[in-house]
Amino acid sequence: MNIAPGKTEVSSIPFDQARVDRLMEEAGIDVLFATSKHNTQYLLGGYKFIFFAAMDAIGHSRYLPIVLYEKGGPERAAYIGNKMEGGEHQNHPFWTPTLHAACWGTLDAANLAVEHLQKIGKSAARIGIEPGFLPSDAYTLIRKALPDAKLIDATGMLENMRAIKTEAELEKLRIASELITDSMLATIAWAREDTTKTDIIERLRREETNRGAHFEYCLLTLGSSHNRAASDQAWKKGEVLSIDSGGNYHGYIGDLCRMGVLGEPDAELQDLLAEVEAVQQAAFSKVKAGTLGGDMIAHAESVLKASKVASYTDFFAHGMGLITHEAPFLMTNHPVTYEGTYAAKPLEKNMVLSVETTVLHPKRGFVKLEDTVAVTDTGYVMFGDRGRGWNRGAS
Repeated sequence: MNIAPGKTEVSSIPFDQARVDRLMEEAGIDVLFATSKHNTQYLLGGYKFIFFAAMDAIGHSRYLPIVLYEKGGPERAAYIGNKMEGGEHQNHPFWTPTLHAACWGTLDAANLAVEHLQKIGKSAARIGIEPGFLPSDAYTLIRKALPDAKLIDATGMLENMRAIKTEAELEKLRIASELITDSMLATIAWAREDTTKTDIIERLRREETNRGAHFEYCLLTLGSSHNRAASDQAWKKGEVLSIDSGGNYHGYIGDLCRMGVLGEPDAELQDLLAEVEAVQQAAFSKVKAGTLGGDMIAHAESVLKASKVASYTDFFAHGMGLITHEAPFLMTNHPVTYEGTYAAKPLEKNMVLSVETTVLHPKRGFVKLEDTVAVTDTGYVMFGDRGRGWNRGAS
């Protein structure tokens, strides 16, 4: 399928064109050549082809969606996808004036992208690519076919593009968080003595799926162990349970952690969770548009440093949205390997943060809260803000 280019009304573009154009100009990019699932989904207004939701491989190659967007030229935009996506277009037309729903691998997709760039006169342009999401065979083809083009790493520009969420994105993130929280609380209430980690994780998967979320992972601990992988370890009376799950709603991530206990929490457990909560609240108190990201981190760390559990407790905060770690990047290599490039920048309205404090107690185990907050002009809004105390397992 090849729909010829035509004039596109700006109102039909599913992203803030002026902002994207400005970011492209600042990055020295004439044409975006987006190939990651999350960035193509963003540029297409939330669309993701369900056939390749679980894996990309097919035949001898893999699925490679491509969105081509020329700065200031939405009428020359194109989407290049799998042959089966023609049916998707018939039901819900893509906004891009040109569509090639014709590909089964990386090389045919890359070749169609090159042909489109040549057709719109951009074979010598500054082309923004995603090196981490562009297969080597496709890159080689592009480099050979467009020898006069300058290929620029657009990763940072695209991260900045996604950093400020729209109201529709915030609603999806809120729903994702609510569904994950409800699922975790239901799972804790269901689990009982001698229920294994494997069984608890499977129960959580079903709870999330039944609520309309797409389950991605569950990191679970029981008792004094800090091991969060699935196993046959069984929950015992008096032990803690930490349940940390990531799932998504229409591609947007819910990522939270809540605590359970089998029986009544004793004074020590109450105290440990109170220490975690104090650090969380210290971080929240600095979340507001205009606050430097690094100042929020520093304040939470100062409260943690004064805590009696500081020697075995960690604090971490990161941006999230379509992926679990995205702009704003607030901390360097802690633990994910990236630079904290937003530490010296002010938080902005509609950024979304994951804030987490983790106690690795040598005897009582893994005690953690992870919360999701959206930045507002006056502070923050928390998503999925229930069950933040000790939740009881089934008796």
